[in-house]
Amino acid sequence: MALLLGVDTGGTYTDAVLIRDESEVIASAKSLTTRQDLAIGVGGAVRAVLEHTGVEPAEISMAALSTTLATNALVEGQGGRVALIYIGFSAQDLERHGLRDALKGDPALILAGGHTHAGSEAAPLDKEALIAFLETESAGVSGFAVAGVFATRNPAHELEVARIIQERTDVPVTCSHQLSAKLNGPKRALTAVLNARLIGMIDRLINRAAETLVTLGIEAPMMVVRGDGALMSAEQARARPIETILSGPAASIVGARWMTGAEHALVSDIGGTTTDVALIERGLPKIDPDGAQVGGFRTMVEAVAMRTTGLGGDSQVHLNGDGLRGGVTLGPRRVLPVSLIATEAPKVVHAALDAQLNAPVVGEYDGRFVRGVIGQAAVGLSEREAALLARIGTAVLPLGDVLRTRMEQGALSRLVDRGLVQVAGITPSDASHVLGRVAAWDRDAADKALTVFARRRVGSGDAVAKNAKALAQMIVDQLTEQTALTLLESVFSEEQATFGGPAEDLARHVLLQRGLTAHSSLLAIDARVNVDVIGLGASAPSYYPAVGKRLRCNMILPEHAGVANAIGAVVGRIIQRRSGTVTAPSEGRFRVHLSDGPKDFTARAEALDMLETVLRAEAVAAAEEAGAGDIHVHVTRDLRMAEVEAQQVFVEATLTVEASGRPRVAHG
Repeated sequence: MALLLGVDTGGTYTDAVLIRDESEVIASAKSLTTRQDLAIGVGGAVRAVLEHTGVEPAEISMAALSTTLATNALVEGQGGRVALIYIGFSAQDLERHGLRDALKGDPALILAGGHTHAGSEAAPLDKEALIAFLETESAGVSGFAVAGVFATRNPAHELEVARIIQERTDVPVTCSHQLSAKLNGPKRALTAVLNARLIGMIDRLINRAAETLVTLGIEAPMMVVRGDGALMSAEQARARPIETILSGPAASIVGARWMTGAEHALVSDIGGTTTDVALIERGLPKIDPDGAQVGGFRTMVEAVAMRTTGLGGDSQVHLNGDGLRGGVTLGPRRVLPVSLIATEAPKVVHAALDAQLNAPVVGEYDGRFVRGVIGQAAVGLSEREAALLARIGTAVLPLGDVLRTRMEQGALSRLVDRGLVQVAGITPSDASHVLGRVAAWDRDAADKALTVFARRRVGSGDAVAKNAKALAQMIVDQLTEQTALTLLESVFSEEQATFGGPAEDLARHVLLQRGLTAHSSLLAIDARVNVDVIGLGASAPSYYPAVGKRLRCNMILPEHAGVANAIGAVVGRIIQRRSGTVTAPSEGRFRVHLSDGPKDFTARAEALDMLETVLRAEAVAAAEEAGAGDIHVHVTRDLRMAEVEAQQVFVEATLTVEASGRPRVAHG
């Protein structure tokens, strides 16, 4: 008998699940995610499933971790301070693929060097400029990203820059060629920047999760879920944390398939921070050929084709910005629910809310609270940011007691982006408490906070809502509407037929919206989502029946929908892929581009065979390192030919080797 432990660390909850022989869920549990020390949430959930089943920790043969922390960090703009070393590019290249936006003011050095398309040196590497940059800019940097022009043709300059950085600093370095074999330099640089920004966060998560399992007596090896739903070792995840973006959502799709056996369905997973929508085709998650897109950034990470929206149970509630009409909108930023923070600091929260309810007018910051996050490195802060962080401290405080000027709003936003501060405000979770759908936290605090918010005035001068209950229903209805739009956008982006417009516009088109209500007059319009939707997430049973009704589709809510991520974490396979290229720099020469530089052959078949041999060895070794057994290898060759004077001429070939297998320990 094999007992498998799956753990998912989300923005709000950490889930744990025990599965027997890959076929039966024998226990599941939830614990609040504790960002100041992730081990507390992981330990709470794992202890609960062990106590529920009476299983001895030593009986567990494999543990696997999925997480939404990397996804949430990119959606919310969080992560450490990074520096980019950009070799052989121009300043204009920083504007491509959102690279400057991803840097968010962090330092970047454009360095002479790089290679040509054929892999030869384009210019000497300017080591002196690099050393000077490190002397002035490396303080407070938590990760370096290194990207060179045509580094996938020859990575020598990236590797030399990484060596120099590691000699002079104690900071992890991400080289772009190690993340993707594709050419697009600015996009590779963007992926490397995001990887460097996530390294500290994911390293802390894996370390604390592993320490917690050992403390509990679980000595089974720990796996981590990648963004394509496959498993990798904890060490591989530490080196390439960018591959864990969409880890949690990918695990949920694997879990959805395992629970329902669905061959063709949309999967919609609502968490605290995001709603993630993806398609199951022929029983497998659909992979995005252009790379994962998260938080507005298109990366080169192979991952599930997923539409991730900043919409969840803990999404911040805003007044509708269009003036007279009123109403609310949700997201994209997550805040702590008032009902949750009230369980941690009840006296502070209730005293502030009572005072705000008794005040003659509603203050700008009423119903909102703030606290510092313990244990985060506060480096690279401006004077204003440092002063505000010191004033906040680590206790829960009303936001109005902390912000002294409007100028400090920007500083607060940057502290939140860095993960140094958390803000609390009303959310759909609070609305669900007021409506009696949920009873996990402090309903009275939620009721007071929504009452305060309901008193706000819209452009017409009217109150937002007549009372807390009316506002709560308005918030839940808005969640239904935004979720329905997210699903419709996903449907249009996946639909094979073209409808002549962006998915976002088509989802909102008046004809479609009328069709969803089965409009019938002189013109009859009938529309529905024509595929099953699998609703996942702890709050799915509360919100998704209304979504199914709105879209007139079959909504499936599996028994263990609330822990689908944790289930998917342990039923996936280890998959390692390695890709490489053969080019033809001149007639009769075939160049294999390897990690230690290019190598030339006179015969095309010899070059292709040599590349396949190298990639096969690398992929199998990586799969074995990740703990795979019974490894199967699949090779694809993509040859590009051109017709010259009625003859087929070889231009380029890309080889991809995939080595896959179940974790050895899963078989006992």
